[in-house]
Amino acid sequence: MSDVIFREYAISSDPARIDAARVHHWLSTDAYWALGRSREKQDAAIAGSLNFGAYDGSSGEQVAYARVVTDRATFAWLCDVYVDPAARGKGLGTALVAAVRDHLEPHGLRRILLATDDAHGVYEKIGFRTLETPGKWMALGLQ
Repeated sequence: MSDVIFREYAISSDPARIDAARVHHWLSTDAYWALGRSREKQDAAIAGSLNFGAYDGSSGEQVAYARVVTDRATFAWLCDVYVDPAARGKGLGTALVAAVRDHLEPHGLRRILLATDDAHGVYEKIGFRTLETPGKWMALGLQ
């Protein structure tokens, strides 16, 4: 994926640009779903996923992150979406998720899923909806 430009930010799926230490710090200290996640666990998650970062256009500093677990054929799970508090409120989260959606579109996936406690509006803006038949879905290992 070539960089997607949104205002003063560049959104990229280049794995070499991911600031793994920063991502780990964000998620393990500030993201309700990943509090306390070890650096080793986060590094393994990054290594096994398709990763997206948003970068400040002037400094190059990473300001947002999203991760996708996918077979690139039928299914994807969008997770670990995080925007640095200093970059929030500017539409960057929506732009990041839209860039992820657009990156995955050529694969013809049957579905992209995610879970959120508090950001339904962000995801609805780009087409996500609540499950019509949640009773069909099951999970193993929920905490």
